[in-house]
Order: sequence, then structure tokens, then C-alpha cells
Amino acid sequence: MGKNSILIAEDDPELRGTLFEGLSKDGNRVHLAETAEDALRLFGQKAFDLVIADVKLPGLNGLQLLESIKNKSVHTPVIMMTGFGTVQNAVEAMKKGAFEYLLKPFSLNLMNQVVEKALEKNHAKLPEDPEPLNLSSSPIPIITQDKKTLEIMELCKRVAPSKATLLIQGESGTGKELIARYVHSHSQRHQGPYIAVNCASLPESLLESELFGHEKGAFTGAISRKLGKFELAHRGTILLDEISEMNTLLQAKILRVLQENEVDRIGGRQPIPIDIRVIATTNRNLEACIEKGEFREDLYYRLNVISLKLPPLRERTDDVELLARYFLKKFSELHGKPMAPISENALAWLKKQEWRGNVRELKNAIERAVLISSERVLTLQDFGSEEIMGPEEHLAEESSTLSLRKMEKKLIFKALEKTDGNRTHAAKILGISIRTLRNKLSEYKQGVTPQETI
Repeated sequence: MGKNSILIAEDDPELRGTLFEGLSKDGNRVHLAETAEDALRLFGQKAFDLVIADVKLPGLNGLQLLESIKNKSVHTPVIMMTGFGTVQNAVEAMKKGAFEYLLKPFSLNLMNQVVEKALEKNHAKLPEDPEPLNLSSSPIPIITQDKKTLEIMELCKRVAPSKATLLIQGESGTGKELIARYVHSHSQRHQGPYIAVNCASLPESLLESELFGHEKGAFTGAISRKLGKFELAHRGTILLDEISEMNTLLQAKILRVLQENEVDRIGGRQPIPIDIRVIATTNRNLEACIEKGEFREDLYYRLNVISLKLPPLRERTDDVELLARYFLKKFSELHGKPMAPISENALAWLKKQEWRGNVRELKNAIERAVLISSERVLTLQDFGSEEIMGPEEHLAEESSTLSLRKMEKKLIFKALEKTDGNRTHAAKILGISIRTLRNKLSEYKQGVTPQETI
């Protein structure tokens, strides 16, 4: 980790000295600043591999410093420290691009670990790599500002260093596998293999061989030895995705693996010891499956050491806009299209949807809209909405006998209703200037009826 250039912005002289001494031991060149202004001056004079900053600084605060650094050098990792941590502050720091958010007091050993991770990530990143929108310190992007989900992420961080088995429950599309990868990336096994097995996609006749492996000649077609997924995950993590779809006989074999930390290949003569962390996911109610005899109760309790239940997207309404903008940026770049903003009407419509397919469904909806849109703004029509028509269509349905004057007035008020009274947006919908709209509203207010021309 040595011979890196590190900038520390901390107004507490004792902590500043402790960090200087601790981080200099490995040969790092550590520079100190008491204020954000001093840190920015130093940052402008030379290149730094890493910045460590306190949130509470005299003058400019640490979050303002973070924002300024990211504007100057988006790839430089920044570690934030605070003695007054809140979920809101943590989210704001991650939004602005912080690599990590540490609560005081923390051990020097923990700081060294985080510094090492940040430097490894920084040196591994090529200059041309795009900066992902990432609201966590993990290389796996978890896009959320939902309080419940943030609490889950915090729990994941706390249990990640252990070997404890995790059971992640949630509807399809809520990001169960993403959470599993997040736990692996924060664990001490992050440099080991991460093996994912979809128990629902493989037929029962193949699943056993895939999981446990087989010896040559164990059955017809076994022309050579095959290592199973458990062996391949040695010293790493194995994800058993949709474990509820596995038959009870295989469930019994899984239970033995968890209890004995060894695996028997099909046709093998002796068990093979393995060191793995097991994470299981399901979109079903396992307790109901146990009552029906479809899932072993002893396996359920063995898996359920740490239990996580992911909320569906319809309970995370604050995340809809955040996710929509993230996917909009992603797919605009992927498909080489200019990034068009989402109209307020379309955004309001997105927030009202049930999203039975959760984040996966929203992701597909945004990609489709990006691909089919030919306008500068993504509208309701780009999302295939049938529930809202344009003001002109509503008027045509309501009456074909309205006078021109009344139709004009009704059209304007419909547009204002749809934009919650926002005159600028209403004028855009109507295709008129904001000045014309103001004049029309003034006429209606005064009750002026202009002469009709025949």
C-alpha cells in the first residue's frame, strides 16, 4: 500500500496526528490540512491518490470539499469521517461520490483497511472508464435512498466479514442477487470466487451434478471428472438462487454441506472438505412451503441465520425517480442516444405504477423509452401509457360542439391541471410562449371576450 500520496483534511489536531502517523508507516506521502480551503489549495498544486476528510470542518464543510474534489478529479477516491453520522448525511456523501463514510470513533486498523481498498480500486480504474452512479462504497452499485433499504445495506456491511449464512427473501426483480454480490464484495472472501447457481433454471437431473460434481463413469455420459459449484466456490461465496425450487432430496444434501463443510461428488469415494459462505434467495414464503411439505424445516433454520427481506419497488416510491435517472443515463450512453429528460407527467406516472416486476421492470421500461423516443423529452407515449391522452384528445372526446373560445380555454386549463399549475410546462405542452399563456389567463380573469372573426 506504500508510496501513495494521501491528503487529510481534519481540524482535530489529535486525530490529524494519529492518522498522519498511522498512514505514513507504509511509506505513504501524507499531507495535512486543517480546513477545506487549505485542502483545495493543496489539491490544486499536486496530484493525490486519495483524500480523507472530516464532514465537519470550519468554513467550507467536508461535503462541499468532496463535491469540489469530484468536480476537479472524478476518479480520486474520498473517504469521509464524522462524529455526527446520520443516514441522510451518509446518503448525501455517497451521492456526491464518497468512497466510504466512517463514523467516529474508529480504529486505525479499520481506516487502514478502507484506505487499502480505496487505493486498490483507484489504481485498477483506467482513466477512460465512466464513473458509475453508485450510492454505496461497493463496486456493486446499489441505487437507493429508501430508509428501509439503507438499513438493510448497513446490516449487510456488518455481517459481511463473518461466515454467517444469509437468506434473502423478496419478490422477483427486487435485487436479491445484487445484495448477495454486495455482501461478497464487502467480505474477507472478496478476492475469492463468487459462484451463482439458479436452482429454478436447471432440471433436477442436472442440478445435483452441477452442485456436487461427479467422478468419471459415475453415470452414463460422465466421461470425465466434473467439479461441482460447491468445490468451485472454495474460499469464496456460493449463491443458491431461488433455493425454494429445489426438491427435498437435494435439500437434505445441502443441509449436510452446511453442517459438515464437505461435499460428496456423485460416484465419489470420500468427502471433499470445502470452505464456503452460502447465500440463498427465494421469492416464495418458505414458512408456507414448509407447511406444504415442499421445504425442509431444518434447512430453513440452518439458512436463516441472517434473514433479509427486500421491500418491493412500490414501497420505495422515493427510489423510482432515482432509479429512472440512473437507467436513463446508462441506456442513453449504451445505445448512443442523447440523454433526454423525463417529462414531469411521465415521472409522475412512473411513480404511480405498481411495478410488479420491480426494479427489473422499471429498468426495461426506461430502456424501451430511450430506444423508441424521437423527441427531446421522454413523454407518457414513450412509456406506452394508455391512461393519459393529450389535452386535444380529451377535448375531442368531451365535445365536438364547443366554440373556439371555449375549446381554447378548456385546453389551457387541462394543460395547467396536468402540470399542477406550472405555467412554463403548460406552455410547452400547448406549443405557445409563456407570455401568450399569461395574456390568455389575464383575459379569462377579467372576463374579456375578444371579437370573433368570421
